[in-house]
Amino acid sequence: MLRTLTILIACQFVGEVAARAGNLPLPGPVIGLVLLLGWLIWRGGPDAEMRENCSGLLRHLLLLFVPAGVGIVTQLDVLRQNLVPALVAIVVSTALGLGVTGWLMQRLSRGTRR
Repeated sequence: MLRTLTILIACQFVGEVAARAGNLPLPGPVIGLVLLLGWLIWRGGPDAEMRENCSGLLRHLLLLFVPAGVGIVTQLDVLRQNLVPALVAIVVSTALGLGVTGWLMQRLSRGTRR
């Protein structure tokens, strides 16, 4: 477990350093995730230990949403003032995300149908 967490944190750290040092528009964790993906592709995928540990982390992923929920509750007055723009942004971004995901899935699955 310690090895897996070290790899995950190291990738996030390197991504954060790269984002800040290079003044990049991408968040550090996103860069770290791309680095982790590249490393895993280079190694031929995750080993059994990493797969098991990451599955355990994913089972408790909901705990990461607690701080976001607390943040929303502390800003309810601001949310009430901007309710219509917030709802429009949520609906439009959800529709766009679903549309792009569906389109991309259709494009990528064309090669596997043969």
